Amino acid sequence: MNENELSYKIIGVAIDLHRNIGAGLLESVYEHALAYDLKEMGLQVAQQVAMPFNYKGVHMDVGYRIDLLVNNSVIVELKSVEIVAPVHFSQTLTYLKLSEKKLALLINFNTPVLKDGIHRIVNNL
Repeated sequence: MNENELSYKIIGVAIDLHRNIGAGLLESVYEHALAYDLKEMGLQVAQQVAMPFNYKGVHMDVGYRIDLLVNNSVIVELKSVEIVAPVHFSQTLTYLKLSEKKLALLINFNTPVLKDGIHRIVNNL
C-alpha cells in the first residue's frame, strides 16, 4: 500500500474516532485511541518514535518524538489546539526531513468537523 492509500485509511479512522469521542480531549487520548483503531485494522503503528538529530556528525537525542508512525511510512502528528500554528507545520516538515519520509498528516482534533483539522504535508526529498 503506498503512502496516499495509507493516508486515506488513516484519515477515515481519524474521522470515525472524532465522530465517536468529539473534540476537547487531550492529545494523548487521541493518540492512543487512533493507534488502537489503526492496529485493529492490521496496520503497523509505532507511538512516540524518537527522532534523533545529527549536528556536525554528532548524534543528539534532543527529545523530538513523532506521535505515530504508520507502516513505517506515514508520520501522523496529532494536536488538540484552538488554532494550528505555523510552528506545527514546520515541526511536522522537520520530522519528515529528519526521517526521510515522504508524507505526514497533521491532525488537529479540536475542531467541530475533523476534515477542517487535517493537513497533508509532503517532503519533496
